[in-house]
Amino acid sequence: MANNTNSSGWRFGTIRIVLIVLLVLAVLGAYVAWYRFFREEAQPDWVTATPEMRFKYGSIGAERDAGIPYWIFYVLPRIFPDKLPGPGGYAAFGVAWEQGQELPIGFTKKVVGFPRVANNCAVCHTSSYRSKHDENPTFVPTGPTQRLKLEAFFRFLVEVAQDPRFNADTLMGEINQVTKLDLIDRLAYRFFIIPITKQRLAERKEQFAWVFRKDFPEWGPGRDDSMNLTKYFMIKWKMDDSVGPTDMPSIWNIKKYHHEKGMRMNFAGDSHDAFSVIMDSALGLLGAPPKSNAEFVDEVKWLLDYLGSTQAPRYPFAIEEKRAARGKQVFEAECARCHASARTGTRIPLKEIGTDAERIGTWNHKAAKEANRVVRNMGLERLGLVEDEPLDGYIAAFLDGIWLRGPYLHNGSVPTLRDLLEPADKRPKQFYRGYDVYDQARVGFESTSAQAQKYGFPYDTFQRTNSNKGHEFGTRLPGADKDALVEYLKTL
Repeated sequence: MANNTNSSGWRFGTIRIVLIVLLVLAVLGAYVAWYRFFREEAQPDWVTATPEMRFKYGSIGAERDAGIPYWIFYVLPRIFPDKLPGPGGYAAFGVAWEQGQELPIGFTKKVVGFPRVANNCAVCHTSSYRSKHDENPTFVPTGPTQRLKLEAFFRFLVEVAQDPRFNADTLMGEINQVTKLDLIDRLAYRFFIIPITKQRLAERKEQFAWVFRKDFPEWGPGRDDSMNLTKYFMIKWKMDDSVGPTDMPSIWNIKKYHHEKGMRMNFAGDSHDAFSVIMDSALGLLGAPPKSNAEFVDEVKWLLDYLGSTQAPRYPFAIEEKRAARGKQVFEAECARCHASARTGTRIPLKEIGTDAERIGTWNHKAAKEANRVVRNMGLERLGLVEDEPLDGYIAAFLDGIWLRGPYLHNGSVPTLRDLLEPADKRPKQFYRGYDVYDQARVGFESTSAQAQKYGFPYDTFQRTNSNKGHEFGTRLPGADKDALVEYLKTL
């Protein structure tokens, strides 16, 4: 009897030990899984050392759902150079890349289990300019990018995921040449991270289908189709036949917009206020509801404060003061009624301004209501997108920093301010955009020089959405007055 008791006790003791061991292993496994796949580490201190650095490289949380594993991101150009728009790796997309930085401006790196790369607002809102071809560019955060080939970048990510070369053997072969991952990371990349990344990138094919349509014009550098991006990503509408690529806007001094005075934001006045625009743009970058609404709203508020306090950059080249003084008089007589009055920041009817209408057709009241509903369901509050006003024109722009915002008109169809003062039939019909050497005489960027043709993108005003018609204000002025007006605009 004693032997049976001892035997039973031994068995129960053994089972207890086994259960404890299994529990310990389960806890250990859960910890390893959390640590390797989900833990979040703060970015290094240099990222948040100054507001400007935070704007350029700080995470807004997009790494969680929209991020690309760092080592996959690193090797994609090495494996798929044939899918890049030119030589130079990611530089071929016209990104703003500061010397000595690991990633371009607007590309963030953060550890969420493992290092991931995502984007923030600076990727589309950092200008660059040079006074000559062999000079390093000056970067201006909060300005509009003139060089970023965003559509080409979208296509690249979709196309590589469809390519049979996107497989664990090929990617791991390249990754192993540039870094030494430990055993767990090697297994994770091979069996989980690479297949999941391929699947997620492949899933974007349908959402990005319209950027592959041959009957739609190329965006080219410095432009995006923002409201269609909202339709197909935020509210997941079925693709339609609308298209409306527009220039990236400047976002400096954004608090100058006062919705209570009837001012609206976005080119067609689709949104009520700066807070809403920033929130919606950030949600587009996140690609999913925020992990923490409180943290997300704090980030939006920080961006609003930073962008609101950042002023337009001063013109960096020489100004002829006497001519500019004469130009100020011309401006007050010809331009101030829209660009320095109660109309500034409000919608000007299309029949009055006469510019290309395609951008207006990409959005409507039904889309606004649905987008607002989606955001409310996330538990986020904002004034949001405009539901109860006719979208029948374009916003009369504030002109602060206008010297750096070329090409001009909402669709970037006029290369320089001097060209904008000519009647539409006298403006350039074809030119090259995306080259950042500055044209000090005509105020804009070089668009017809040999270097502009070599490095720029051919823009054809006869293509759909690309018309350079309209805004014929000041086109009947004498040539001397036009030159004086352009000189004055440099000072704003």
